[in-house]
Order: sequence, then structure tokens, then C-alpha cells
Amino acid sequence: MDEKKKKLGFNIIKKTDPMANHKGFGKGALSLDNVSPVIIDVEAGDAVIDIGAMHARSAVEKGIKFLANKEEVPNGKPYWLVWVTIDRHEEGPYYAGVTACYMTVDREIRRGFKSLPEHVNRMDKSLKRHIIVADMDDKSKKILADFLKNHNEVLWNNSTDELKQGLNAE
Repeated sequence: MDEKKKKLGFNIIKKTDPMANHKGFGKGALSLDNVSPVIIDVEAGDAVIDIGAMHARSAVEKGIKFLANKEEVPNGKPYWLVWVTIDRHEEGPYYAGVTACYMTVDREIRRGFKSLPEHVNRMDKSLKRHIIVADMDDKSKKILADFLKNHNEVLWNNSTDELKQGLNAE
């Protein structure tokens, strides 16, 4: 490969970056300032924000080799990785994109199941303001709804009916 050629890469630019409005090479870079990964532990019944999940390095994922076949991890503990994007409209800030991805982890054998393409695509869908929570079980939906309400009531109150109905919260 010619070393002088510019490499196209995945650019993450902060909103305050002076290059954010430039029109040159790398235009159209993606900002991840307003997206957060939330990990739901289904069995424990809790949810936490774990920024490490942005690079598949959350506390749940560390030290685990992920396989693409669910049957290879029969005793996996269920988790949901939920991409939550925040935006602002006329009423104020709100949860604009919420997309969930399933995964399992078996700490004993240090293996887990997840579909990496699905995780990447769902993060993209969240950034594009989609709500995709239909795959979640009712217990997980309640955990997520309670977490989002308790995390920031204003964001929750300003959110769409699509989100609230999707999480059976209305």
C-alpha cells in the first residue's frame, strides 16, 4: 500500500472541535457525544451506564471471548446492551434513540454470545433516533424504563410516546 495515501478511518470529533465544520477530507465525521451504553443485568434486575461498552470493553465484556453461535454458550447469563442517544427538541432534552442488543456471558468458561454486527448497527440506529426495544423481554423493559425515569425525569417526560409504549411504561 502506498504510504502517502490518506487512510479513511472512523473519526470521532467532539462538538467543540474547531475542525467540526471543515469541508475537507474526512467530512461527515461522526460525533458520539450524545450516546451512552447502558448494560442491563436481567437476573440482577439492574442497569448501569458503562462507557467501556463503546469499544466492547464494559465490565461485563472484559475477559470474555464472544462467539456468534448462541448454542455454544448454553449457560450464559443474559444481558442487554442498550444504546441511548439524547437530543433536544422544542420541549427540551429527551431520549431520542434507544436500541437494545442481546448478549450472554458465561464467566466460568470465559465465553459469551453476541452479534457484533447487530451491536454496531443498533448503535447506528440509536444515533439516527430510532426506538428498537421490541426484542426485549418484559422484565428487561421494566428495568430499562425505571432506569431511564430515575436517571433523568425531565428527559423521560420529554421522550416520545413510541419509547414509553415500547417499554410498556404507558
